[in-house]
Amino acid sequence: MKKAMIILTMILVAVSFACDSGPKEKLKVFISVDMEGIAGVISGREVSSRGNDYDYFREIMTVETNAAIVGVLAAGATEILVRDGHGAKTNILPGLLHPKAKLLRGVTDRPENMMLGIDETFDAVLFIGYHAKAGTAGGVLAHTSSGNVIDLSINGVSLPEAGYNALIAGLYDVPVVFVAGDNWICRQVKELFGEVDTVETKVGMGTAELGLHPEEVRSQIMAEVTSSLRDLSRFKPYKLLPPYTMVLKVKKERDLYPGAEKTGKGEFTFTSSDFLKVMDAFNKMK
Repeated sequence: MKKAMIILTMILVAVSFACDSGPKEKLKVFISVDMEGIAGVISGREVSSRGNDYDYFREIMTVETNAAIVGVLAAGATEILVRDGHGAKTNILPGLLHPKAKLLRGVTDRPENMMLGIDETFDAVLFIGYHAKAGTAGGVLAHTSSGNVIDLSINGVSLPEAGYNALIAGLYDVPVVFVAGDNWICRQVKELFGEVDTVETKVGMGTAELGLHPEEVRSQIMAEVTSSLRDLSRFKPYKLLPPYTMVLKVKKERDLYPGAEKTGKGEFTFTSSDFLKVMDAFNKMK
């Protein structure tokens, strides 16, 4: 399997060099990668380092990320940052990742978390391997950050991870232009962002899925990413107006974050004009 993945990565690299005729202007792209929405993934053991199938799916994850990178390069990108966003943030295989991308790995206690590294110098954000929010009937491994979260809302808007990560990007006026994951997250981001391009890696049926072949997923991602980045004027940063009021509902209560209020059984409210402080409160109480 690993030998086949190495060969496939070499092919993707060769394709990207062939397609890249040289950037016409600066284009800097941030790619946040999760794992539950990757082609073929259906169970928790496939995305856990303790699972027998984890090594197989982390290779799939890496090559699916490479497909996005090839699409980015074909659009003329001059700089690419990949943020490993799943679990311990050590899933993507550095040696198999496209050499034109930089990889940011490892857990952080900073509120940006899956968006660590984003700033105002980026032109666009891509989400690869994303999944639906907690409570989504039919969603593949649907959850919001942890299995303890029932729901997270900001200013009355219930959000998946893609939603609050897009708000972090929006702080720097960077739009999310593309999302790949199951049909449920694709539907949710379209409802939230309006204009966003997507690739459905699978149709979620709860504990089952109807999935595309990983090669077909990669082909669609490459084409769609290039198309998205060649028409950035269509996309707007996702923003909500401050102050930001978070309502967090959880199964098991954690220690109260300074300034947060308990507003019901397993429910906490926190308000701040600093969205990253809201995210810090979320990360501490989720």
